[in-house]
Amino acid sequence: MPGGEAAADVPAAAPGAVPAAGPRRVRSDRDLDEDIPYGVRIAASWAWRIGLILLVTGALIWLLSKISFLIIPVMVAALLAGLLSPVTRWLRRHRVPNGAAVAITLLGFIGLIGGALALVGRQLFTGFGELWGQALAGVQQIQTWLAEGPLHLTAAQIDTYIQDATAALQKNSSSILSGALTFGSTAGHFAAGLLIALFVTIFFLLEGERIWKFLVRLMPRKARPAVNGAGRRGWTSMVSYTRIQLFVAFVDALGIGVGAAIIGVPLALPLGVLVFIGSFIPLVGALVTGAIAVLLALVANGLVNALIMVGIVLLVQQLEGHILQPLVMGKAVSLHPVAVILSVAAGSYLAGIPGALFSVPILAVANSAIRYIAGRTWEHDEELAAASTQGAPARAGAGEDPGAREVHLPGADAGTP
Repeated sequence: MPGGEAAADVPAAAPGAVPAAGPRRVRSDRDLDEDIPYGVRIAASWAWRIGLILLVTGALIWLLSKISFLIIPVMVAALLAGLLSPVTRWLRRHRVPNGAAVAITLLGFIGLIGGALALVGRQLFTGFGELWGQALAGVQQIQTWLAEGPLHLTAAQIDTYIQDATAALQKNSSSILSGALTFGSTAGHFAAGLLIALFVTIFFLLEGERIWKFLVRLMPRKARPAVNGAGRRGWTSMVSYTRIQLFVAFVDALGIGVGAAIIGVPLALPLGVLVFIGSFIPLVGALVTGAIAVLLALVANGLVNALIMVGIVLLVQQLEGHILQPLVMGKAVSLHPVAVILSVAAGSYLAGIPGALFSVPILAVANSAIRYIAGRTWEHDEELAAASTQGAPARAGAGEDPGAREVHLPGADAGTP
């Protein structure tokens, strides 16, 4: 029978023998992944992506820190442009040429700031002599308490401590001199940054829409609608933050300044201006400047007056923390007070005073832009196309940020200069 002999030649397997192993199969990456628990795979996927984001963010912050002398003036210019753009638009609507409208706005703003500083300087000049005398009297009271109080320090011991402090100052005179030179260099950088900020503000008000469209065109074509809409929405949040923070700073300055004037604290007007400037750092600035008001009351009028000033500062802080920040600021930029205080703390730790000042605006811009992109709002944002082609203001649709009701870049309605 054909094939029978061949079949007979194959030796029969012994009963109970293990069959010969075939060729070993190499396991693929998919097979290896199946051996890893699902939760571990998800955690690893999240880990390397988050690590990459943190690495890129850290590198970007490091690079920007090297040119902070340019970044900070540009950010100041953006805040000023958002604050002053309504005045410029109002002048344009009344048939004032674009260049003249920007010039009138900036000159008026500079004149207002200069007048306020001049008034404060005059108050300081007239009240400093009296305050200096009160400070010397306070020092004498402290010396009397040291001598007659529980410490029972003699005049010789006090003189010894004063001489030791003087000697320490003399030994560290080189450090003090280098610190003074550093301050002079910082003042020079501040003046240069102020000029850059003023120059950039002029062009933001003149051609803000044109500058933004140029930046959008640098993006890939498919990403331009999303970038355009997110940028406009972020700009609106920053403008809302600037205007509301201006109102909050005015309320803080009015409360602490008027309270100081009522209880007879000297230099109440300069103190109010200081509180107004410090309040642009949310939640923290007014508290620090309020501490200065308490110290001033203590030196000038004594302990009881200082305790009353503490009550006034705490009352203003409660008004800001429980009414202005949650109700007014929260609705304007859609940020929780916890997010505000954490961003201020992180910004001050990373970049000092500039970080504390710009942390909340940056967070507000990022919040609005991310929500816009995550919701793919540009796909049904009909007015975004109108704003992109005609320079007209685009309004947020239903379900968007409550503070993003108007998307209007400075210079969008600029006429012919």
